[in-house]
Amino acid sequence: MKKPNILLIFTDQWRGDFLGNLGHQAKTPFVDQLAGEGMTFTSAYCASPSCIPARACLLTGKKPISNHRIGYMDGVPWNYENNMIDCLNDGGYQTINVGKTHFYPRRNSCGFQINKLYDPQNWLDGKLSDYHQWLYDETDGNIEDTANVLDNNGFAYIPWTADNYLHPTEWTANEAITQLKNRDSNKPFFLQLGFHRPHPPLDPPEEYFNMYRDITFDKAKMGDWESKQARMATSHNAPMIGVKKESDRQDAIRAYCGMLTHIDHMIGRMLFYLSKHAPNTVVIFTSDHGDLLGDHGAWRKIYPFEGSALIPMIIKDPKNAQITINKPHEYRRNDTVITHMDIMPTILSLANLPIPDEVEGIDFTPALRGETTTKREYIHGEHSAGDFMSVQFITDGKYKYCYDAYKGIELFFDLVNDPFELHNAIGDEEISEIVTTFRQWLINELSNRGDGLVINGQLQKGVKVSPIRSELLQDINISDCHPNAIKSIKQLTKEGLI
Repeated sequence: MKKPNILLIFTDQWRGDFLGNLGHQAKTPFVDQLAGEGMTFTSAYCASPSCIPARACLLTGKKPISNHRIGYMDGVPWNYENNMIDCLNDGGYQTINVGKTHFYPRRNSCGFQINKLYDPQNWLDGKLSDYHQWLYDETDGNIEDTANVLDNNGFAYIPWTADNYLHPTEWTANEAITQLKNRDSNKPFFLQLGFHRPHPPLDPPEEYFNMYRDITFDKAKMGDWESKQARMATSHNAPMIGVKKESDRQDAIRAYCGMLTHIDHMIGRMLFYLSKHAPNTVVIFTSDHGDLLGDHGAWRKIYPFEGSALIPMIIKDPKNAQITINKPHEYRRNDTVITHMDIMPTILSLANLPIPDEVEGIDFTPALRGETTTKREYIHGEHSAGDFMSVQFITDGKYKYCYDAYKGIELFFDLVNDPFELHNAIGDEEISEIVTTFRQWLINELSNRGDGLVINGQLQKGVKVSPIRSELLQDINISDCHPNAIKSIKQLTKEGLI
């Protein structure tokens, strides 16, 4: 049987609800086209909502606790054997990455045979990524990436004023098409297309911002449970650089949506190229995590709330494509909870390759055929940051239980009737049994970890948890870590967290 090509479109910080086919004001016609031919998973979550742990789940097919990254720490080497790329290489695929990986060292390919890198963190090793070297050569050093000259976690609109083809979003798409043109046509390909945007800086070309200039978005969502005392993990609130009033927030969201549409148009180019030259291609569209964009008084990610943890997930298998033109109510959707670790077994199944025994994700290919998928009861998510937070959550896509182990705060949301998480239902008598079930699920997940989150069957408060587990350090030399990581590891070790 001829193996399909596989395109994994992996954006950075794209909210799960910001899609035109889901009714949002974001203009995403080509992603909507993909949804019209494929399956949209409406309860897709990041199990550890920041860049590095999410990408580790994708690569390994394992939970955050199993790949030993349960929070963000840059500069720790990636050393995962038998990962998704290795399995595809062994199965006869030509594996290609274009764009962001967030691996360390940055040139660590983790098995990719071709690796054309976009990474704004040139400070990690003092070397230019492939995009930045190309941009320097193309413009004689006169144009710089916005992400290298401004805080790339800021939320002020900074228009891209150079030619559009110089923007990293367009370079990523252009380079991907170049690699497909030059690929080994005797092998099927796996291409990971890693767009860094819509991760800040918010720098869409001006015409993309102008598509939203006259659109007013909803005000930030604030729940009845929020106060300076009760808000979860406020100490990691992004400083909201340049965003000081609602009009600034509106501009930030316009720019964010401008970047979505810019990426969407590049996706359209990819889909058109594939339709002409590689129609036997599975396409998966997703993101590493979302962005709160001011909801609940916070920006960026790491939180368990929908804006941060809910991700887009669309899978098109050409063998099971179904076209729904101008009938958005007929888009095929699946509400089973799905997460990054499920992508590896699903891809390997689509490629007719064996799935390693240690993979913890679920193969979702039956859903693409309209069959019942093996359902999990829930997803356990978490994000730790050592000295000030350890946030845990359990969701089945319909309800969500959140627990801040540092502050001892419990939250419970009925996502069906309260999708914006405005009411904390933790004490609502009519769902007390459901709350108890979700709390027990979390206790079961945390009971045997040895980090003090559960003692004698009870959740604890005031607990600090390291963003990386000690197991991650067993197979590497600490001296191979970035100096910033070495400093953090020493401090965590001193505190007894590693």
